[in-house]
Amino acid sequence: MIIQLRAAIVILAALTLLTGLIYPLVVTGIAQTVFPYQANGSLILRDGRPVGSELIGQPFTDPKYFWSRPSATPSFPYNAAASGGSNLGPTNPALIEAVRRRVEALRAVDPENPQPIPVDLVTASGSGLDPHISVAAALYQVPRVARARGLPEEQVRALVEGYIEGRLFGILGEPRVNVLQLNLALDETN
Repeated sequence: MIIQLRAAIVILAALTLLTGLIYPLVVTGIAQTVFPYQANGSLILRDGRPVGSELIGQPFTDPKYFWSRPSATPSFPYNAAASGGSNLGPTNPALIEAVRRRVEALRAVDPENPQPIPVDLVTASGSGLDPHISVAAALYQVPRVARARGLPEEQVRALVEGYIEGRLFGILGEPRVNVLQLNLALDETN
């Protein structure tokens, strides 16, 4: 029995060392060497300081900025520690009411915009952290952002078009716009 107990303890210690220390260090070392930008969170830096991540959205509420999708994360918007959607189905009265309020808020802040509101501006993504909006959602916001910044709509529209990310490998997903990168570029032009 002592021999079996000693063997179990030795195997436990060896596997703990291997899977709990050696393997994570090797994988981290490879990631830092091969993909340092991604391994460190795909951080966007300005003047050497991180202003956000390409992978996690941020809430923007000022009319002079493009707005992200609504976030359904608890505690605060885009809470990466609590990623998750609202889990509300399309017939759920709470979702219908939330969408109605969001549509009213968008109409109130930009009453002159007659375009239909793109669905991603009034519904949260599955993760609640999506940093992208559709091209339609970005173009919908062009008149408001241009007015708030005193810029011609054509200039703001051209900026949006310059930040459209295509489909992954040319076939997967839909064209999209990273809201943080677009807003940072907008700040640099104005």
